Amino acid sequence: MLKILWRRIESLNIDKVVTAPASPWQNAYLERVIGSIRREILNHVIVLYEAHLRRLISRYIDYYHHWRTHRSLDMDTPGGRSFHSVGSGNVIEFPAVHGLHHYYLPKAA
Repeated sequence: MLKILWRRIESLNIDKVVTAPASPWQNAYLERVIGSIRREILNHVIVLYEAHLRRLISRYIDYYHHWRTHRSLDMDTPGGRSFHSVGSGNVIEFPAVHGLHHYYLPKAA
């Protein structure tokens, strides 16, 4: 699988830059993602086994792309989201990432 990826990168004429292990200053984007996952998930949960960790990260990614707003996107989500008017003011709370985070939607009439 990795060989296929490297061949694809080379076919696009992208220069390969290999970073040294444990060198956060060489890959700031990856270190930012790892830091967010640590702060928002791993500091609050005891991971029991590998499948549990994978499930937590998968649910966090779903939450991150569909519900978590970002200042750099003018308070929108990376996946985009539809506008919901509150109407009568009744709002329902939904847990995400096993209750570590929440999102809110207006209650149906």
